[in-house]
Amino acid sequence: MVLPSLSPTHLLRWHSNAVSILKAHTNSLLGIEDWDSHIMTLGRDNKIHIWARPEESASIRQGHHDMLLSGCSFLGATKQEGLLAVPNLVESALADIWTLPSRQRLHVAIGDPQDTFATPGIIMSVHLFYALKPAPSSSMSTNELRLLCAYEDGSVVLRKCTAPENKQFLWKSKIHVESVMAMAVSAGCTFALTMSADHLVGRDDLVVAQKASEGTVFKTKHPGNGAITIRGDGRICTTGGWDGKVRLYSTKTFKSCTLAYHKHGCQAVTFANLREDESCGDEDEMTTEEKHARARWLIAGSTDTKVSIWASMKFEKSQKTNA
Repeated sequence: MVLPSLSPTHLLRWHSNAVSILKAHTNSLLGIEDWDSHIMTLGRDNKIHIWARPEESASIRQGHHDMLLSGCSFLGATKQEGLLAVPNLVESALADIWTLPSRQRLHVAIGDPQDTFATPGIIMSVHLFYALKPAPSSSMSTNELRLLCAYEDGSVVLRKCTAPENKQFLWKSKIHVESVMAMAVSAGCTFALTMSADHLVGRDDLVVAQKASEGTVFKTKHPGNGAITIRGDGRICTTGGWDGKVRLYSTKTFKSCTLAYHKHGCQAVTFANLREDESCGDEDEMTTEEKHARARWLIAGSTDTKVSIWASMKFEKSQKTNA
């Protein structure tokens, strides 16, 4: 597989009016996640807010739910059950799982250092998901709640939570020497990618319940990355570098191409996700081809206060990649 041919000429820039402007937190914004008709925001002010999603040309409602929680790097939520995983209120090396919208703690203090045989430091990123588990003596499968945590010591730990009092350690992987700066999980929750200050990208298989060895290590030529995301089909991942470069990698071969626009570090990258059941504003007037083109957009945000939107081309066997 090869990567799409991209260059700064494919960069889309425009000036438009915001649908809504919201002063969500009194300090830096650390994470944002959508949940059905709501938007969740996490700030350095140690709060998580849950906002009603704004309508087209309407301001965000001032009424919202809020939760005073210990700060974390990312939000992890499962839309089906309305669950939210965050670091513990007192000890940020442990994790709690809350139910939404009731705001009750379902699991408390997950990650006792005794189950990993070492103190991993604070949680840098979390992801909460359901894994299919074959039911005994049956062709049916059941959902098993699992929590993936990336830590300050560079390790990644997977646990399953079958009941409030039952939180079982499954495996631990440690590819990075320094703190995990970013973690991304594929749409199907089959694998996770991690990055640190080093030049390595770690890949861990989330399907296996036990691991006999560390995850797969990919060596890049570019140390220092602050963001990573995986495209919906799981074939491409994108990193945002401290050098301002955005790099696309094949998740299979890790061949890459580089997008150069930002002058400062890229702190956020994401792929567009236009769902079939979602319509908003002028999207109803878009052709199928235009919607497919938008679904290939890649968006990057930088400390230079700019957001860049890249229109990736279709994959062609004849296209070449950049080292």
